[in-house]
Amino acid sequence: MAASENLQLFVYDGRHNHKIGVYSHGHAQAARLTEEQLIHTEQFRKSHMPPRNMLSAQKIYDVLAKMKKNRMQGRNMVEEVLCLSAQRDYTVFYRNYEDNNVLSDIVVAYPTSIEMIIT
Repeated sequence: MAASENLQLFVYDGRHNHKIGVYSHGHAQAARLTEEQLIHTEQFRKSHMPPRNMLSAQKIYDVLAKMKKNRMQGRNMVEEVLCLSAQRDYTVFYRNYEDNNVLSDIVVAYPTSIEMIIT
């Protein structure tokens, strides 16, 4: 007689005895690529990158994006350009639409360029 023949199973309540898991790792919905990842994958494909290299390249993109987000400290792209321009003493001219405060034009000039124009 095998050892497994001595085991018995009694089911007193056929319902789950634990909460549904909150981790979706490995599930099809969670494993889907984001729109940005799909765009990067298409760019990789157009540049003839082998599929075996695409995942590592995507991970690098993700890390760089996180670093950029941390560096921008919640600013949007236009605010970041204006902030960096001010830090580096660039001259900035910009125009925006008065009715909705949307940026229409921006010119960023290196200080030496301004000096060359003036003299």
